[in-house]
Amino acid sequence: MTTDFETQLRAVSLRVTRPRLAVLAALRDHPHVDTETVIALVRAEVPTVSHQAVYDVLRALTDAGLVRRIQPAGTLARYESRVGDNHHHVVCRSCGAIADVDCVVGHAPCLTASNDHGFVIDEAEVVFWGTCPDCAAAPTPR
Repeated sequence: MTTDFETQLRAVSLRVTRPRLAVLAALRDHPHVDTETVIALVRAEVPTVSHQAVYDVLRALTDAGLVRRIQPAGTLARYESRVGDNHHHVVCRSCGAIADVDCVVGHAPCLTASNDHGFVIDEAEVVFWGTCPDCAAAPTPR
């Protein structure tokens, strides 16, 4: 039986391999994780996979458009499998938690630059910064 991940890989002309399937599953279940976390999650499924193999898989999946690499200023690169919808992110200044923020409903003004300087714009990166509910509810140290 063919899985959705296998179909996705074949649709972008990538071979179906255990490491690729494990990376896609890890990112589906744990969005916005850094490379070291991806490696740990993949090794739980494929114990013999090397660091370099996971780096190579992340690069191949990103290049193929199946995975998105994000890196808000001052943070480690993170990966997610939600692609193609021009969503944005909110980042906690305290703990670094990241959550998805959908683009404005209706016409996507975030893709209409006031002056595009002749560029054909296909993506806008907006990062909202603030404090997550857990950090906001935590007692303030004295």
